[in-house]
Amino acid sequence: MTAAQPTRATLTIDGRALSYLDFGGTGRPLVALHGHLSEGASFGALAAALGPEWRVIAPDQRGHGDSDRAAEYTRAGYLADLLALLDHLGIDRAVFLGHSLGAFNAYHLAAERPELVEALINVDTAADLPDHGASPLAFVLNFPYTAPSREELAAACGPLAAVLGPVLRPLPDGAGWRLPFHPQDTVDSENLVHGDHWKQWLGSDCPALLIHGLRSQVLPAEHARAMCARRPGTAYRPLDADHFIAQADPEGFATAVREFLAGL
Repeated sequence: MTAAQPTRATLTIDGRALSYLDFGGTGRPLVALHGHLSEGASFGALAAALGPEWRVIAPDQRGHGDSDRAAEYTRAGYLADLLALLDHLGIDRAVFLGHSLGAFNAYHLAAERPELVEALINVDTAADLPDHGASPLAFVLNFPYTAPSREELAAACGPLAAVLGPVLRPLPDGAGWRLPFHPQDTVDSENLVHGDHWKQWLGSDCPALLIHGLRSQVLPAEHARAMCARRPGTAYRPLDADHFIAQADPEGFATAVREFLAGL
């Protein structure tokens, strides 16, 4: 698969920039929502695999990628951004695909505004995420947000240097480099996904697909099966991958998505 070349654009919401990638085409719209530590560009290979039949739109959710930081990272805030984006693009109905943070936002949107969501694709994300007292992303608090050079900032990210190095952002006026997320914002946002989301997961009746990584660090197999059993119209697709399915098995991921979409 060759990554599609998107157009980047920016929507201003209450003085705050929300950046998004539009992979173009005249196909049906699919809004792809990334997880923490990620950004819209992570869906380039999927957009290429879906071809002209689907127009993939992938926002950098608030505080991620090229989008500005926000004052808060509640579900209401994330959903308000999505509603503004749909209105901006003139899209009245779309398929929503989400991974991790993005999946929570997608199925909460489906529960609150079902008329906007044609179908859901949940990538390895639970309906109940227990709070164990410390964020699993707390390690990012050791990362500096900025540094004078790309190399210095990448090196400060330790084991994630190879992953984050290519996506670091230059600061305005050549003042240095920054991470594509703010460490404290990330932990604040991740803390707010903990809890019981069964009401929202079961709160819509559109067709849905749960793609489950059989080696997932966050979604036990029993829980994944219960999510599909309790929600009518939900298909289950297990893949031999960890939580980061799109990176671990990009072809299997794209095939699962493509086959589900073909049935809509």
